Amino acid sequence: MRILVVEDDVNLNRQLADTLKEAGYVVDQAFDGEEGHFLGDTEPYDAIILDIGLPEMDGVTVLEKWRGAGRGVPVLILTARDRWSDKVAGIDAGADDYVTKPFHVEEVLARIRALIRRAAGHSSSEIICGPVRLDTKSSKATVNGTTLKLTSHEYRLLAYLMHHMGEVVSRTELVEHMYDQDFDRDSNTIEVFVGRLRKKMGVDLIETVRGLGYRIQAPKHAN
Repeated sequence: MRILVVEDDVNLNRQLADTLKEAGYVVDQAFDGEEGHFLGDTEPYDAIILDIGLPEMDGVTVLEKWRGAGRGVPVLILTARDRWSDKVAGIDAGADDYVTKPFHVEEVLARIRALIRRAAGHSSSEIICGPVRLDTKSSKATVNGTTLKLTSHEYRLLAYLMHHMGEVVSRTELVEHMYDQDFDRDSNTIEVFVGRLRKKMGVDLIETVRGLGYRIQAPKHAN
């Protein structure tokens, strides 16, 4: 899962980015509205954290431009404690949720998890596909109750497929959501990670759809 953090406070931006990375997300960072708008307009993200009070272009304008261009990515806005009008303006501009400064980063993580789940049609923090359970809160996966020992890339791959369960996901889409903008992307590595993941899972749930990509879905006999 790939997140964009748009915040001009360098320390806060880095704190959010570091926390998100520790939780297993891929993170891009922007420090002003123009840069944030460009990245959100040209790169595919699973969610965006957007400060309202940004230099160059304010957060509400950035959000309005995204929504006006048809960008439906979930957006969590950051607002100042004494500026209730910012919350109203942000929600009216198309924000999905907000957090008031100062805040605990754990709250931001929880809200981001919820936004991504809801966008993919999942209401619970645990996503289940046959014998596989993905706990988005702890960033862990189990098969028949046994915890899978996954690398960060293997977890990201499984998490993306699980969030989009039943859908065919192309190699390009997986690459775009598993690596940040500066990573030397190679879609061939996806095949390697899929192979490793299948071996570790020990169950045949990840299907290769020839010429299109991959799909994870529970066996037809599963409840």
